[in-house]
Amino acid sequence: MTKLSVNVNKFATLRNARGGNMPDVLQAVKDCEQFGAQGITVHPRPDERHIRYQDVRDISPLITTEFNIEGNPIPSFTDLVLEVKPTQVTLVPDAHDVITSNAGWDTLTFAKELKEWVAVFKKAGIRTSLFIDPVPEMIRAAAQTGADRVELYTESYAAGYEKNREQAIEPYVVAAQTAAACGLGLNAGHDLNMHNIGYFHRNIPGLLEVSIGHAIICESLYLGLENTIAIYLRELAII
Repeated sequence: MTKLSVNVNKFATLRNARGGNMPDVLQAVKDCEQFGAQGITVHPRPDERHIRYQDVRDISPLITTEFNIEGNPIPSFTDLVLEVKPTQVTLVPDAHDVITSNAGWDTLTFAKELKEWVAVFKKAGIRTSLFIDPVPEMIRAAAQTGADRVELYTESYAAGYEKNREQAIEPYVVAAQTAAACGLGLNAGHDLNMHNIGYFHRNIPGLLEVSIGHAIICESLYLGLENTIAIYLRELAII
């Protein structure tokens, strides 16, 4: 079964753009789970331009499924994750000034640091995943850090899907096979949407979880949140 984790960052982006509490991020979390999402993802950044650190604290006790916190393991982020103790932490090498995550870890260059960070989170009983490009060498090095899973960065798949989906997905199939051979669980996310998610799901062996936010919120403007989540669940063959 491939779980759908809904990233609620964009709800917070809309709220912050106007001030006040509309939309209500906490209610959005409850609604996503009620509509069938099997996880909630947040990605707090130091400038708190969308999800704020306090949002993470407020969301945590509401979760009835799985809570996934993404981010660069700077000290403030690490302290927050250890305080909240989510189901999963996904370590992402994003700089403070990027609009959105745009690369996976170089697990060879940062092998020592990643091994230390992973050990800290795993000691606290938190499942740990590394955001990574679909490069077998990097996946094999990720396994050496002690991480439980890798999350494949799917931007290149999404960008190439319309032109040649067979070619676009090929590196991800190899990546999935490599992860399985290394004993790593497999997640995926970034630019996946209701049009390309089904093909990805059908062709990637061992896919445990997809984390999707931007597309779900955009599609919900036309289709409604409940209906949009239901479409994703059908594409993932969950219902």
